[in-house]
Amino acid sequence: MLHFLAQELNDILTSTAPGALLSDFGQRMYFPKGIIAQSAEAKQFGKKANGTIGMTVKDGKPVILPCIHKQVPDLSSAELVAYAPTAGNPELRQLWKEKIIRKNPALTGKNFSLPVVVPGLTAGISYLCDLFLSEGDVLLSGDPSWDNYVLIAESRRKARFVQFNMFTEAGLDGRFNCAEFKKAVETNAASGKLRILLNFPQNPSGYSPTKSEADEICSIIKETAEKGCTVMVWCDDAYFGLNYESDIEAQSLFARLADMHENVFAAKIDGPTKEDFVWGFRCGFLTFAGKGLTDAHYDALVKKLMGDIRSSVSCCSTPPQSIMLRAFKEASLEAEKKEFRDMLERRYRKVRTFLEGKRTHPVLQPMPFNSGYFMSLRCNGIDAEQLRQKLLHEKGIGGIAIDDKTFRIAFSSIDERLIDEVYEAVYTTADELAHS
Repeated sequence: MLHFLAQELNDILTSTAPGALLSDFGQRMYFPKGIIAQSAEAKQFGKKANGTIGMTVKDGKPVILPCIHKQVPDLSSAELVAYAPTAGNPELRQLWKEKIIRKNPALTGKNFSLPVVVPGLTAGISYLCDLFLSEGDVLLSGDPSWDNYVLIAESRRKARFVQFNMFTEAGLDGRFNCAEFKKAVETNAASGKLRILLNFPQNPSGYSPTKSEADEICSIIKETAEKGCTVMVWCDDAYFGLNYESDIEAQSLFARLADMHENVFAAKIDGPTKEDFVWGFRCGFLTFAGKGLTDAHYDALVKKLMGDIRSSVSCCSTPPQSIMLRAFKEASLEAEKKEFRDMLERRYRKVRTFLEGKRTHPVLQPMPFNSGYFMSLRCNGIDAEQLRQKLLHEKGIGGIAIDDKTFRIAFSSIDERLIDEVYEAVYTTADELAHS
C-alpha cells in the first residue's frame, strides 16, 4: 500500500508524461514530513532555540575543530560542516539554473524545474533509474557506451539496456547514425513508453552531434511523441561545452526537448565536475522539463527526487557546494576555465594530426570524435583487453578496454608532449598482437 504522501504526489502527476513514466519505485517515493521538514520549519521560526537537528551548535553556529577549520580558513563553520538541505543549497541551485539558461539561450522563457543537487552525476543517473525504470523496462543508448550505464540500469534496476550502433562508420569521417537511431526508437517505442539516454560529448567516443544531426535526432523524438508514445530523454551533459569543432551543436538537447511535445519529458544531468575541473567534489545537478508541466508538477517531481536522496545519502556534501557557490561569483572564473579548455583542445588537435597519418591502418580505426575528454579506437582482429594488458605491462601505458573491440584513451590526462609517443606505442602494440 502506498504511503499517502506518495499517493498525493502521484495524483498531482496524473495525466502527465512523467506520471506515466514513473517506475514502481518512483510511484512509492515521497519526501517525508519528518526530521528534515520539521527542522526546516524550525530554522525559520525557532528563533529562541532550535532543538531539531543533530549538530553540535554553540552561539547559534555549528562547532568546528580548529585542526579542520585551518585547512579551509576562508569558509565559515556553516559552509564547511553544517548539513546541506536535501535538495541542495538554495542559492547554488538558483545560480546553476541561471547558468544553464546562459549556456543554453534557447531555454529563455521556458518553464523548467529548479536544479536539485545530487552527489555526483553518476548519482543523478542512478536516481533517474530509480524513479523511471522498472524491472524489464528498456533504456536506449548508443553503442559504444560508458560501462556504468549498464551496471546501474541492469544490475541495480533489472532493466534492459539496449544499444544502437552510434556511428555510420568507423574512422574520422564517420557521423552520428541517425538511421540506426530512428530504427531503434521505432522498435522500442512499440510499448508506448520509451526512455532514451544521450550523452554528449559522448563517453567513450568523444563525439557530439553536429547542428544538422541534432535537428534530426530531435525530429525523430518529436515524431515518436506525435504518434502517441511517451518519451523520456536523459541528457547526460557531463562534458558540456568541451567542443572543438565549429559545426557541433553548442546547446544541450535539453533546451529543445523542454517544450517539444506533451509526450516528451526531459531530464538534464550536469554539474561542475568536468565543466569546472572539480572531479572529486561529487557535486552534480538534476533538472526536469516538459511541455505543459506546471510548477506544481515540478514540485512533485522534486519531492520524489528528494525522497530518493533522503533515503540514500540523506543530503549532499556541504563543502563542495559552498566552494562552488563562491567560485561561481568570481570574475576570473571563465578566463581560468578557458586556459584549461584551450589546453584540452590543443591535445585534441595533436591526436587528430597523428591519426590522420593512420587512416588506412588495418588493425586500429579511430571512432569519430570532436569533443570532450576521450576518443576510442575500434580493434579489428585483436582483443581490446589484450591490447590494454600488453600496453600496460610492457609499455607502461594505461587505457581502457570498454569491450572486446573498443579501446578508450583519455587524451585529457596525457600531457601534450607525450601524445605522439603514447599513440605510436598503441599502434605498434596493436600491430604486434595482430602478427603474434
